[in-house]
Amino acid sequence: MPKRILIGTVTSDKTDKTVTVKVERKVKHPLYGKIIRRSKKYHAHDEANAYHIGDTVRIEETRPISKTKTWAVIDRVAASKGTAVDANLDAEASTN
Repeated sequence: MPKRILIGTVTSDKTDKTVTVKVERKVKHPLYGKIIRRSKKYHAHDEANAYHIGDTVRIEETRPISKTKTWAVIDRVAASKGTAVDANLDAEASTN
């Protein structure tokens, strides 16, 4: 039986060797017919801690690594755009 492969976005990289990946899919509502988005979060194994928040990654189903971790990151599809930088508002306020 082939292993499932999903594409999602990393939402958390705080734990060691683990990332949380949010996978979204679009389904048709059974009664109204409108296309709606459904999402699910998976814990995926990241041995080198190489993936960060905002990265789009491919994950593959594997043997159970821990109680909640049965997926492993294969590779990065797209890198994140970067993180937001806090502005130094104190310096701007003191000059005015």
